[in-house]
Amino acid sequence: MTAGEGSRTPLQTRVLLVCLATGFTTLLDSAVLTVAAPALRDGLGASTAQLQWILAGYSLTFGIALVPAGRLGDRFGRVWFLVAGLVLFALTSVVSASAQDADVLVVARLVQGFGAGMANPQVIGLLQDHFAGPARARALGAYASTGAFAAVIAPLVGGLVLAVAGPTGWRFSLVLTLPFALAAAALCARFVPRTGPRAGAAPGLDPVGLALLTVTALGLLVPFVLPGSPMARAPWAGVAVVGAVALVGWERRHARSGRSPVLSPELLRAPGFALGCLVATCTFGSALGFSAVLMIYLQEGAGLTPFEAGLVTTPGALASVVAANLSWRLVRRFGRAGVSGAIAAKVPVAVATLLAVLLLPDRFVVVSLVVGQVLTGVTGGLSMSTNQALTLDRAPAGQHGVAAGMLQVSQRISATVCIAGMTGAFVGGVATRGYDAGLAGAIVATALLAVVATACSVLDDVLARRRRDAVEVPAAEATFQPV
Repeated sequence: MTAGEGSRTPLQTRVLLVCLATGFTTLLDSAVLTVAAPALRDGLGASTAQLQWILAGYSLTFGIALVPAGRLGDRFGRVWFLVAGLVLFALTSVVSASAQDADVLVVARLVQGFGAGMANPQVIGLLQDHFAGPARARALGAYASTGAFAAVIAPLVGGLVLAVAGPTGWRFSLVLTLPFALAAAALCARFVPRTGPRAGAAPGLDPVGLALLTVTALGLLVPFVLPGSPMARAPWAGVAVVGAVALVGWERRHARSGRSPVLSPELLRAPGFALGCLVATCTFGSALGFSAVLMIYLQEGAGLTPFEAGLVTTPGALASVVAANLSWRLVRRFGRAGVSGAIAAKVPVAVATLLAVLLLPDRFVVVSLVVGQVLTGVTGGLSMSTNQALTLDRAPAGQHGVAAGMLQVSQRISATVCIAGMTGAFVGGVATRGYDAGLAGAIVATALLAVVATACSVLDDVLARRRRDAVEVPAAEATFQPV
């Protein structure tokens, strides 16, 4: 059932509530865990590598589950995949909270990420199934706003739980979203109508492509969590390269056979789509990676309580929400160039923050971080959702669902690598040069990724202008032919 204009039907209201609860649950969980990371590490005696896996493993399995879960939902109906994903998410949150060993928590978070990855593609599918036209735009906007709201309240809620519960507060943080997950699953099973197999749904799951994608992601991730010299970790870089080459070759062959690959070669060749994905990959991964490092720094380096650390990051999250609501004006006026400018602005903000951390007295560093987070929130709010929209607009007709999946997978793998890499580099820097030097390294990494993202965005704009000129000139010549 769909609707375009007018008020929502009761069924649409129930579907929207289920979707909003699902998005809120999965996004709040990962954000709260970032706040609880220092207490969690102390409580379980986790090593740096185990902490990296706990923080980054969720994004890894989340990303890997997105494509097959989305295709299964398209083909066989979404309701029970959404319910199963939420139940799996809820059960593993209990396992996580009761873990007495860091390795148990690592495995639980990997499984929990898989549950979240099963549920989230069904959310977008349900909104597309039950809404149309302006109503669909409003529903998707409400879903995006729910994610933004979760990002705003997560530091404060997580900090408050830790402040009230004390040293074991991190365990309560891990089950904070349990009621929301169970409620969303129950509402979905009770009120959302189930559908049978769908005609025309993309056939097959491409298990070989998924396996190669997993190998490539692990080749990128494992070097950041292995101890030892760079030479000892070098073979994993080779695994990533071989996996990526094999993945590209296999996907081309798979697509030529008429089946649906994980990574569509047609999309990768689409003008602007690959560059837009690179922009999103750099900005999304760096944001999550730096957030994890900042929370550890504020609590262990600056000596703040978890709640006080949440107060430091909340203004930036609010600024991001406000800027995101204004971002479409930027795009309407300047197009892709406006997005490029917003991303480029992250570089001087990072440089100023770096100088403040290294040069200012300790009592002023936290204040400078608040200001830096606000400015970074503005640039992120102006650029992130607009870049995603411009990127998905470049997808060929009939490829928008696959394009959204590819974009999310690339972002999640980027988050996995950046969280693991930045936290590992931070802990190593703290051990040798102190907390300020460790944070400085994460700031430099963020700035470099912003430079790469800016370059990709500018290149996309330049190539798009050339394509438009190439189309307009022949059209003008055809219009003014001599008689």
